[in-house]
Amino acid sequence: MSETPLLDIMEALREVPSRVSMGSTGRITDMTKYHSIHGNSIIDIDSFWLDVTNSMITWRKAPTIGLKGSFGDVSNRPLSWFEDGTLNVTESCLDSNLKTRAEKTAILWEGDEPGETRRISYSELLELVCRAANALKSLGVEKGDRVIIYMGMVPEAAVAMLACARIGAVHSVVFGGFSAESLRDRVIDCDAKLVITQDEGMRGGKKIPLKEVCDEALDGDSSVKGVLVYRRTGGPVNWNPVRDVWWHDFVPLQPSECHPKECNAEDPLFILYTSGSTGKPKGLVHTCGGYITYTSYTHATVFDIREDDVYACVADVGWITGHSYIVYGPLANGATTLMFESIPTYPDAGRYWEVVARHGVTIFYTAPTAIRALAAAGDRFVSVHDRSTLRVLGTVGEPINPEAWNWYYDVVGEGRCNVVDTWWQTETGGICISPIAQATPTIGGSATLPLPGIVPQLNDSEGREITGEGEGLLCIKYPWPGQARTVWRDHSRFVSTYFGHFPGLYFTGDGCKRDKRGYLWITGRIDDVINVSGHRMGTAEFESVLVSHSAVSEAGVVGFPHPIKGSGVYAYVVTQPSEEWNQDLSEELNLLCRKRIGAHAKIDLFQHIPGLPKTRSGKVMRRILRKVAEGEMDSLGDISTLADPSVVGAIKDGAKKILYQSD
Repeated sequence: MSETPLLDIMEALREVPSRVSMGSTGRITDMTKYHSIHGNSIIDIDSFWLDVTNSMITWRKAPTIGLKGSFGDVSNRPLSWFEDGTLNVTESCLDSNLKTRAEKTAILWEGDEPGETRRISYSELLELVCRAANALKSLGVEKGDRVIIYMGMVPEAAVAMLACARIGAVHSVVFGGFSAESLRDRVIDCDAKLVITQDEGMRGGKKIPLKEVCDEALDGDSSVKGVLVYRRTGGPVNWNPVRDVWWHDFVPLQPSECHPKECNAEDPLFILYTSGSTGKPKGLVHTCGGYITYTSYTHATVFDIREDDVYACVADVGWITGHSYIVYGPLANGATTLMFESIPTYPDAGRYWEVVARHGVTIFYTAPTAIRALAAAGDRFVSVHDRSTLRVLGTVGEPINPEAWNWYYDVVGEGRCNVVDTWWQTETGGICISPIAQATPTIGGSATLPLPGIVPQLNDSEGREITGEGEGLLCIKYPWPGQARTVWRDHSRFVSTYFGHFPGLYFTGDGCKRDKRGYLWITGRIDDVINVSGHRMGTAEFESVLVSHSAVSEAGVVGFPHPIKGSGVYAYVVTQPSEEWNQDLSEELNLLCRKRIGAHAKIDLFQHIPGLPKTRSGKVMRRILRKVAEGEMDSLGDISTLADPSVVGAIKDGAKKILYQSD
């Protein structure tokens, strides 16, 4: 890589302190600056990211090495960034903000009930994190140990994450809607030493029995030595005095100072599990130096973060969006970050906008699923609330359709807010393709252009690059600091999943169109993972649960277009010869999915079929199931290789009735 000075970037650096002292590589305010900075970021990748990290992140030992390794050699040598640097990420998120932001609100919490709020300053947050970190050490947690966090959206969830990072422990947050079985799988896979949970969660006026689910997950042999329990509701819980410890009895008694553990840049920061097409979740590992660099940079750049912003990402910390854009990115940038415990329709469909009005929110970041649901509820729930403080609107989790985008822009944003439609993944760690607020001309439905350091490539199914306007499979050419390094204790799976399709390229698993101006339009997953309301769930997970029922012989699960969720879950079920299909059985199967996978795992449409479309070798021809569920009955392609082509007619006839009724 060349040693060419990045003049435009350094010039941009000098502009920042007068606006917001984040030390980014510059506010990108127009497309000329975007093209200049993006171009320079590719000319000299090492210099670009070293400039970013050394200007934005607090290092104990500043790195001099950028990237080590390549996509072409990832099977032999995992990628590394800044490997000669040492740091503790909490110093960027907490300590570095004390000089000028000690009394600034770091976390603004909005509880389940409207008006139930907490404001935690940066100095208060540091003290809470230090006490929790000392509590973890008192419970035997050491650097490198894994800690499961199974909580709702309370500030203590963020405190728990940062407390782990403070002492060099590796946290793995599990979404509070997951079942005991899913939680148990993750505890076992990462060999967790401690679980942090709460008595009950609150969501939409309903209590979520988190401690009860945790107890069920840990029943029997377990690596877990202790369970730290935060009291949210005061509801009754079962108690194991040998294992369980109340947060309120233990954490406040700990010392208020905790010296941050020095970590290598490539030490694991967290493991986050994501659904895979094989059914077994993948424990993706993100490391300290690269992850905090990328999340802070992309947060500041995409949202045009300013010192007086009230930033609200209404995701859950159980997913990567909550990690990157509720906790680590905003706090590293000294922002006020809002944590939202409730749901967008409680107590009515105006809840988001009431929160915006009451807290003076300037940046709002949510999922297309929520936008579609709120649009369907009617404009009156929006118009009654003052949204004049809003400046930037963001979307995340799935592609947004133009109709929803236009409603978001015209009704919520009153035609004056920048809309940033962000594309990224758990695996990428942070936003990769997105408009940049204030700079990028937008089109509803398009994620537009790659961020600095990101070079997309479209391939056809044979691996040939598609240049110019066209549609293909979305890959990324060069490494970036925020991407996952491996799958926990299964690097071969990491390599085969992301680098096995197109050697030398990162394969995203998404389809993508590029228009004549170079804008990118994400078309969605091309593998057997369904993105439902931003939650990625493997079809194999559903199928495994369905066939576990004694009445079910075989099952095939696919996604289908859903007007609210983006994708819905469509299940084809073959019953045992002695069993009859009825409504009661479909309800049983959905309850089983909720129990085994989680509360978010709901099958929207069931179809009872005589048999799955299989080739003579026994392989299920899944494209037929997908196309039928999508309503494309007349474009099924060649079915002559099927062992019994007659099943296709039966599947089509049944689907026409189901899809017609569901419209």
